[in-house]
Amino acid sequence: MRIKFFTIFLIITSLHASVQSDDVFETELALPELGDRVSGAVSAAQERAIGNIVLEQIYSQAPLISDPLLFDYTEHLIYRLSEYSQVKDRYFKVLLIDDKSLNAFAAPGGIIGVNGGLFLHADNEGQFSSVLAHELAHLSQRHFARNVLQSQDSNLASALVMVSSIAIALISNNPNAISVGPAFLQSQNLRYSRLFEKEADRVGFINLVNAGYNPKSMGEMFENMNELRRLSGDLPPEFLLTHPLSSSRISDAFNAAENISDAGTKSDSLEYSLMRARLEVYYEVIPSNSLRLFQSKFDKDPNDANTYGLALAHQKNNNYEQSINLLDELIKKYPKNLVINTTKVDILTAFGNYSDALELVDKFLEISPKNYPLSISKSKLLLAMKSYFESEEIIRDQLLRKNDDPELWLLLSEIQRNSQNILGYHQSRAEYFLLLGQDEQALNQLEFALKMTQNNFQASERIMTKIVDIKKDLGDSRGL
Repeated sequence: MRIKFFTIFLIITSLHASVQSDDVFETELALPELGDRVSGAVSAAQERAIGNIVLEQIYSQAPLISDPLLFDYTEHLIYRLSEYSQVKDRYFKVLLIDDKSLNAFAAPGGIIGVNGGLFLHADNEGQFSSVLAHELAHLSQRHFARNVLQSQDSNLASALVMVSSIAIALISNNPNAISVGPAFLQSQNLRYSRLFEKEADRVGFINLVNAGYNPKSMGEMFENMNELRRLSGDLPPEFLLTHPLSSSRISDAFNAAENISDAGTKSDSLEYSLMRARLEVYYEVIPSNSLRLFQSKFDKDPNDANTYGLALAHQKNNNYEQSINLLDELIKKYPKNLVINTTKVDILTAFGNYSDALELVDKFLEISPKNYPLSISKSKLLLAMKSYFESEEIIRDQLLRKNDDPELWLLLSEIQRNSQNILGYHQSRAEYFLLLGQDEQALNQLEFALKMTQNNFQASERIMTKIVDIKKDLGDSRGL
């Protein structure tokens, strides 16, 4: 980790040198001119380089939610919202952090992190989207680059601490983590932080409304946060530490909404309510408690989300028939819904009904070829059926589009281990560790693989080339 932060230090050194000739940092609440001055401070390529390092730290330290349905929903929503944003390079790396506290963040290079808890604290998709629109505004307004630009008035170490804080504070469960660095530095950056937050609110609000959501959504989400802050006392969620919530922010959001009609705005989506129910079941550690919770909800209001949540709670309690019956009721109502049908595939697989699961997943893959959650569900189904080759082929196909997804490499390695493809297992594990920034572990896996290549010259050549490249990178880092 020290090596990674020293690499960041060198990047920041070059960034700092590029802005020494500028005399004034101009902070404006109108849309800034994001032209030569900011790009000269931090180029898009430099932001991506920093983002890749931050990404490694998150992968190696933060627990992630491994749920293809949840990931697919969040990723699609972010890309849909980005169409109404001013983000020019619309390539995002979406991370679902396995933490039930309210938090979300944007980091250089298009990284957007969302805690599972954000779903729990946003009552509807509009409120949830208001937070994502805010984070997209941080990216489009290039707040990271502008922070680097203003740091010319402080010493070089301030820029290093600022970047290091992204990798530590944003993913840490420790409320004090944001205090990394001298208190003086934090107080110096606070002024700009608040201005940037206000700007992200304003830009995000405009984009949220343009995307068709209720103008009151952002103010309502702020009210939810305010109530959470009141209940949490001296230990507010980290989101409220990195995004200070003042009474003016709440009133500004509602005042902006007053002059905009909410006629014709989107209603709460079925998918969002299903994702929220999914996480409520996920975060209930004791299975019987999740069943009790959703049975009570269902008895009071047998709506779609409560029906879905009750079905998942029954699955968690190994009540197969009750779970399938509830899902079938939803499927009668929404026969083509991918979330509900993919969930049924997973439940059929979990209870060993492989033939029905295969028939259902194939039916929907014909409608939606290469769909990510459906493909993962089919691969896991085939793995359970011991159809290893077909299972592996599906994951390899997904890796053509998501080659930087450690979860896919991990799943591939599990399939290869079960199929006794030990050479492939070690190579896939190496790719997994490389994405986590754990180069030493990756080297160990590749050295194991090299011993197994025997007379396979092509395989040994590929592995040796990879080993040499990793050692060179490690040597360069240590030499620095």
